[in-house]
Amino acid sequence: MTLYHFIGIKGSGMSALAQILCDMQYEVQGSDVEKVFFTQKPLEKKGIPLLPFQKENIQDGQTIIASPAYNEENVEIRTAAEKDIPVYKYPTFLGEFIQKFTSIAVTGSHGKTSTTGMLAHVLQEAKPTSYLIGDGTGKGEENSKYFVFEACEYRRHFLHYKPDYAIMTNIDFDHPDYFKGVEDVFDAFQEMAMQVKKAIIACGDDEHLQKINAQVPVVYYGLNEEHDFCAKNIKTNETGTHFDVFVRSSFYASFNIPGYGTHNVLNALAVIALCHYEEVDVETIQSRLKTFKGVKRRFSEKEFGNQILIDDYAHHPTEITATVDAAKQKYPTRDVVAIFQPHTFTRTKTFLDEFADSLKKADYVYLCDIFSSARESNGELTIDDLLEKIPGAVLIKEENVEQLKKHENGVLLFMGAGDVQKFQAAYEKLQ
Repeated sequence: MTLYHFIGIKGSGMSALAQILCDMQYEVQGSDVEKVFFTQKPLEKKGIPLLPFQKENIQDGQTIIASPAYNEENVEIRTAAEKDIPVYKYPTFLGEFIQKFTSIAVTGSHGKTSTTGMLAHVLQEAKPTSYLIGDGTGKGEENSKYFVFEACEYRRHFLHYKPDYAIMTNIDFDHPDYFKGVEDVFDAFQEMAMQVKKAIIACGDDEHLQKINAQVPVVYYGLNEEHDFCAKNIKTNETGTHFDVFVRSSFYASFNIPGYGTHNVLNALAVIALCHYEEVDVETIQSRLKTFKGVKRRFSEKEFGNQILIDDYAHHPTEITATVDAAKQKYPTRDVVAIFQPHTFTRTKTFLDEFADSLKKADYVYLCDIFSSARESNGELTIDDLLEKIPGAVLIKEENVEQLKKHENGVLLFMGAGDVQKFQAAYEKLQ
């Protein structure tokens, strides 16, 4: 049996795939930089060897899977080329691997990680299910019927996949370092749609997804009555959100989810539509949705004295708006305090006004310095450009996080795709 060697195993998708293969009783190891990432904890728990990058790691007879982040400049990729050992890029390998199962790709500019986690949580109660989530979570079942996976649109990586089903949550302009605009993003999704083999479950509330053409049925979900799956009578209380679902105008069932915000209702609708299509019992869907606890870094809450601290991956204006709205729904009597770290100069510059508008929805705003990407230079933009657009916003650093204490009963949202968690960690140390 071959040894699977992962180059860049600490990447979220790579880590999840390594866990899946390990669960399926394959021999797995990987290499990466020495810096500690949260994605390596489950690898260590499973006893998967983590090695530094070195040419000695590459041996004949291995199946080598490389993160798209690495190229011929990496010593292991160079060594594999010298030894004439094939190297599979992660999306290429995954595209071949999913063909063994009924595969469900979950994609969209926002919400794909949460929806992937929610779908996996529900489906695994019905049939053996393996899944790969973009937060670094992966689980393999040896006799899986379903393979649920997050399919990322960045650099059109999802075009390596030909899934049985695709859930498409929305289309929005993001990754401005690669996409030219929202039409370019739409073109990528349109190309992906033509590769789906059974059906597409798409959010009908999204104007761009309304234009998707495919060679398979497109089932629409949303809050509008004209959609195939529609949520009505949405109510919230201290336990979460309650709503009724109508299938093609006929009442189907009532559901409860622990989450808040319209985006969470839509995510649940996508899951309900897919499960309905695959004839999963409604009682199973209801009970599993009620117990879904979320995925890593998506509205992850903890109590801290009288405050609530929330860690969230929101790094785009649309996501910030959704996160702030959810906090206000869940905690209507508390101040919502946004602590935001912009991710990449390119994205910050492109969406400067939109970031300001979304952050203004919070009661108080603190900004951390921009987290830059290794692929870009900072240019002339600074965090001051965003600060100027938000009246009352304050610059915050690790050494002065104690100022957050004054929001005695506040909900503190630590948001960003960089290392914003270090600000929360510094604040928690003050107790």
